[in-house]
Amino acid sequence: MTAVLVDSDGINFGELPAEIDMLLQQGVVSYRRDPLEADRIFRKALDEAPTELAVYFCLYKTHTYRGRLDEAQTIAERGLREAAHQAGWHPDWRHWRPQVALPDGPGRFALYTLKALAFIHLRKDEQDQALGMLAALRRLDPAGAVGWPVVAALAEGLQ
Repeated sequence: MTAVLVDSDGINFGELPAEIDMLLQQGVVSYRRDPLEADRIFRKALDEAPTELAVYFCLYKTHTYRGRLDEAQTIAERGLREAAHQAGWHPDWRHWRPQVALPDGPGRFALYTLKALAFIHLRKDEQDQALGMLAALRRLDPAGAVGWPVVAALAEGLQ
């Protein structure tokens, strides 16, 4: 899942309740000047709407950017479980099965977040975990639609 810049007025996070979208927009703006305030805003959004996947995205992205990899991993894992639940998938990604067509919505978010977790594990020098996730993504998304080949290339460069 990627956020799409709509115009200078904000980022399109998809269909969200207006109050949650407003919090995410505030968090994005705050992040540039005060990452701690942005984190507080994003966590408020998560407390108010724990089923909105875009909130997890904001949190794990900003923590990854800041090098707070343990926190990024924790949030991404929570988002992954929520996305899997919404997609009707097993909570453990190791049990996921390839779909006839690449899923949309929560399924796509789950695959995208699995890619993000592989990247986080690479950054933490946990290559076995990253390689396991990348192997699953090869099977689940053979065309690389969620961008996992970029992370696989990084992993290859580290070996």
